[in-house]
Amino acid sequence: MSKIQFSAQVRLVSDISRSKQFYEEVLGCEVNDVLAIRDDFALGFKLIQAATITDVNPNPAGKDQQTPWDTYAYVDTHHELDELYEELTSSGAEVVQEPLLMEADWGVWKDFAIKDPDNYVIAFGSGKRN
Repeated sequence: MSKIQFSAQVRLVSDISRSKQFYEEVLGCEVNDVLAIRDDFALGFKLIQAATITDVNPNPAGKDQQTPWDTYAYVDTHHELDELYEELTSSGAEVVQEPLLMEADWGVWKDFAIKDPDNYVIAFGSGKRN
């Protein structure tokens, strides 16, 4: 079987220049003509100029979900998650969900979320098993 090396989520955006600037300056991605990548494609986006503003459609919230997510990315530890939160907020990220700690049978989960200029929500989380 062939091995997939990485993937990128497609984002239809209202202003390609503004989006490239956000993904580079705020999210810390390497940005070229169409790709915004970070950490060797651990986080990857293909940015495409939308034909019309109505084509830009971030996800709605799911059942029992307060903050809708368009992307969910993982880091190893809560400490790394806290560092990432500080990095992104100091770069000007708009936070839509402050870091939230949740306990479950298997351990403790923590996550937060930011949004891009088109209201796509990018969440980040980390877990710690009991």
